[in-house]
Amino acid sequence: MKSMDPTRIGGIILALALCLALSACSAIKLGYNALPTLAYLWLDGYVDFSDEQAPRVRDELARLLAWHRQQELPRVVELLERMEQMATGEITAQQACGVVAAARERLHAVADYAAPGITVLAASLTGRELRHLGRKFRRNNERFEEDWVKQPLPERHDKRFQQMLERVETIYGRLDEPQRAVLRQRIEQSAFDPARALGERQRRQHDLLQLLRRLTSSGGVPEGEGRKLVRAWLANAETSPDPAYRAHQDVLLQEGCASFALVHQSTTAAQREQAVRRLRAYQRDMRDLMAQQP
Repeated sequence: MKSMDPTRIGGIILALALCLALSACSAIKLGYNALPTLAYLWLDGYVDFSDEQAPRVRDELARLLAWHRQQELPRVVELLERMEQMATGEITAQQACGVVAAARERLHAVADYAAPGITVLAASLTGRELRHLGRKFRRNNERFEEDWVKQPLPERHDKRFQQMLERVETIYGRLDEPQRAVLRQRIEQSAFDPARALGERQRRQHDLLQLLRRLTSSGGVPEGEGRKLVRAWLANAETSPDPAYRAHQDVLLQEGCASFALVHQSTTAAQREQAVRRLRAYQRDMRDLMAQQP
């Protein structure tokens, strides 16, 4: 999700803690500790916070990270241990989807904890910030359309293949040509439709701007109601209210789980041992982070 939706505050944290295949271990630790600064700079690029808003945003991000370090990192370690146990044997698509579901539970926890702070910060925005956000959305959507929607199908397939290959090889090491062929075939058969993805992005952005306008209106809303509205938006940002798109999301999820299972089934004993070593290294990093003082 490229938009400035508030789940990204927690999502940036979980991306470093759960989507571990994207970075080296040392980079995870360095990035995690720098999250309040990194997340602030990212969000400021969308909203352009005022001098009065900036300290509140920084404080909220620091508070969220301190909570995550204490409450969520132990659960991240548990998930990594579960993945390590799975790595040496065969993995079914159902088991892979189980890991995805567990990761989503952690994202739910972050979003739920962050919702009160998000509500207060959102209510402090002005028309200037909302206009800045709308312009940022439009620029990002134009870039997504150029990079994905307007690209010929073979080029889109190749781009997705390279992205997925990099992530898989970070865990397993280099894949051989037959294994790469399995991955490429799955991508070429995927139902992924960037035009539909863009439409859903625009729906989420529209709903977010509508929510922010309501929270920042002259009459405003009571804080309790505001929290309910924010939580409702967060839920709709993850699971579309459009039944057709929800069905499409489920197809893509099942595709991804099946693709991972097939690639894993093709891996050698040495590649699986490499995955075990990498997952153990991630666990050590998470424990190191847990032991550090906020």
